[in-house]
Amino acid sequence: MSYRVIALDLDGTLLTPRKTILPESLEALAKARQAGVKVVIVTGRHHCAVHPFYQALDLDTPVICCNGTYLYDYQAKKVLTADPLQQSQALRVIDLLGEHGIHGLLYVDDAMLYQLPTGHVERSLSWAQSLPEHLRPTILQVPSLADAALEANALWKFALSHDDTPALQQFADHVSRELGLACEWSWHDQVDIAQQGNSKGKRLAQWVSSAGYQMSEVLAFGDNYNDLSMLESVGLGVAMANADAAIKARVSHVTRSNLEPGIAETIYREVL
Repeated sequence: MSYRVIALDLDGTLLTPRKTILPESLEALAKARQAGVKVVIVTGRHHCAVHPFYQALDLDTPVICCNGTYLYDYQAKKVLTADPLQQSQALRVIDLLGEHGIHGLLYVDDAMLYQLPTGHVERSLSWAQSLPEHLRPTILQVPSLADAALEANALWKFALSHDDTPALQQFADHVSRELGLACEWSWHDQVDIAQQGNSKGKRLAQWVSSAGYQMSEVLAFGDNYNDLSMLESVGLGVAMANADAAIKARVSHVTRSNLEPGIAETIYREVL
């Protein structure tokens, strides 16, 4: 067996647009785990918003969260390793958000915080309410993101969305130039701002090494720009058919969309 680890992005990859996992994917991943393959989630999400899918997959591995910002252990309920934003960096981003009229979520500790309910925030709240209470992520409205940032222990990332994509791109470019922070697109209208140097590929490589594997033994699936650091550094990086053409052009294999059982088909062919 050449691949001993399967690394999975969530949104746009393992998850359908309705935030469900295809039964074919669940079955194939369960069989891979039974065969001794490690399955690890590598996502832009906060760990509190990964929990429902972690439970559905019945995993025992840590989760790589917020585009590689930290590694979270659900069994121990603690962060294993992390490179969060500095308080001064977060406060400056918040100042800039006010100047540019852009809103979004601030991921801290065990919660996601917002001031104004943008479309992205409202969709997140609606999804959270659809879940059983014990699996529901904590998404809180706060009167001041700046005050919340001062009170938080860990500042994981900002998840910013805007109807005007060019304006969001300009904002990300400004933050990158002024603060040197990592600005990665996780959706067509969402950019994530985190500590420079954090990436899915980097954190995955650290975990793979610590678990006694090689990156050449990893099969990874992704669909967006924040997945490229992972897809381009593993033994086999697989893009979904729903990914942008620019992403599909940079990987060695493309499978069917997240509405089709391409992940399962790839696992049966390459792993099982």
